[in-house]
Amino acid sequence: MAKTSPGEFFRQVRSEAGKVVWPTRQETVRTAIFVAIMMLLLSVFFLGVDQLFGFAVRELLALV
Repeated sequence: MAKTSPGEFFRQVRSEAGKVVWPTRQETVRTAIFVAIMMLLLSVFFLGVDQLFGFAVRELLALV
């Protein structure tokens, strides 16, 4: 594998960075809202699962 000089490396990085397609503001907002909704739904789900397991453990410990 041939070694690349630092100058050539940075030129290649700049060239590749120019090819990046950044999301629009609308896409970013839509994605952020989706992530917030999913985070809320998953937190409620895991709260329910945690409460269920906590109840099961308390009931099992009450048998001892």
